Amino acid sequence: MRDDLASAQAVAWRKIGQAGTWWTGAERVSIAAETRHAVHCPLCTARKQALSPNMVGGEHASLGALPLAAIEAIHRIRTDSGRLGEAWYRRVIDAGLDDERYVELVGVAAVTVAVDTFRAAAGLPVLPLPAFAPGAPTRHRPRNAKPGLAWMPTLLPDDRLPEDPDLYQDHPGPRQRGRGNIHIALSLVPEAAIQWWDMLETMYQTSAMMRDFGRDYRAISHAQIEMLAARVAALNQCLY
Repeated sequence: MRDDLASAQAVAWRKIGQAGTWWTGAERVSIAAETRHAVHCPLCTARKQALSPNMVGGEHASLGALPLAAIEAIHRIRTDSGRLGEAWYRRVIDAGLDDERYVELVGVAAVTVAVDTFRAAAGLPVLPLPAFAPGAPTRHRPRNAKPGLAWMPTLLPDDRLPEDPDLYQDHPGPRQRGRGNIHIALSLVPEAAIQWWDMLETMYQTSAMMRDFGRDYRAISHAQIEMLAARVAALNQCLY
């Protein structure tokens, strides 16, 4: 494994155990644990096989450490994300999981799946869950976050205030035509977005690398990378 790749994953993994913006370190570790556990849930398996997930009722087989709304969100995101819709999202929010905690939950789950999937593909053992550190969430919500672009409010680059973490400084995608919405997706919780993109751009390519078509930075070409990404997106029913 490349040194920078190992380092980026180690940093992202360690940060799961640290207090975030809306979840404590212990809760964030529980989100990672539940993300792993969701693939063994009989209800999720039955829903995945059904024509519509709404046709199958029951309770999730969970680890029991998180609120029911969080468990529903984690399990559906992990096992059947391609069929999620805004109506489902509104039900999760109405059940007690607010916008901010949902976004941070998505970030932790995404890091967990990315690290676990990479290590499985590389023939490496699963990492033990990180130790959690004490501390309280900062509970900082960007004042200029606005509804309209996505299911939850988002923070556009021109709306960021000095008090907000600069989630676009090292990842200037939203200022580049055609790249904005991916980078903006987790912007309601800037620290979650930063944690995800710091790891992602090391695992994939930085924005500058992706646009330098005169040089291949990885062992396979730009075209091969994009073909693999497109195929994985199709298999996962990625709507983007």
